[in-house]
Amino acid sequence: EALMPKVDVFDLSNAKVGEVDLADAVFAAEVNEALLYEAVRHHLAGARAGTHATKVRGSVAGSGKKLWKQKGTGRARIGSVRSPIWRHGGTVHGPQPRDYSYNLPRKMELGALRSALSAKLRDGELKVIEGFTLADHKTKQFKATLGTLECSRKVLVVDNGENRNLALGARNIPGVKLVPSREVNVYDVLGYDRVLVSQSAAAKLSESLGPKKKKEAL
Repeated sequence: EALMPKVDVFDLSNAKVGEVDLADAVFAAEVNEALLYEAVRHHLAGARAGTHATKVRGSVAGSGKKLWKQKGTGRARIGSVRSPIWRHGGTVHGPQPRDYSYNLPRKMELGALRSALSAKLRDGELKVIEGFTLADHKTKQFKATLGTLECSRKVLVVDNGENRNLALGARNIPGVKLVPSREVNVYDVLGYDRVLVSQSAAAKLSESLGPKKKKEAL
């Protein structure tokens, strides 16, 4: 059976209020940097607009008239002023709109996420919070809370369920992103300096990314 590492749990005043058992395979996994690279590359490829386009000879501006007759002038034969070998002509084999996204095997995505969470916890950049129970929805209130939790730079906040005060308080602070546990991705976990995870979200990640229990035979 996998060991369950104990992780400290803090309240919003940054005081330790307990410990929680999390899946060893998720929060204490061996960090696979090759997997992290593949996951980040996959994310960035999917984010590309792919709207670049160059004009080929059929789409560039210019007359369709044949400039001079085919034979008898002594000049090279020519059919179009839009030929790629002429100035102001079309582009040959230039970039055209395309979709850069591709499928990454599900096992690789999940393995990379385990590596990312483990790396953050190992480096002391992931903190488990008992719960984001805020007094009001004011941005000032949540900004003060982040200061108390020693998070002054880019912060990824992971929580489960509806929390209106948290959603409204966090949405207007530069460098702060709020996501539910089901939408956590490797790119965000690595890209933010600190990760704050509610205890319920940490348990959910531990359960969903941890080793699956085999069904007992009847």
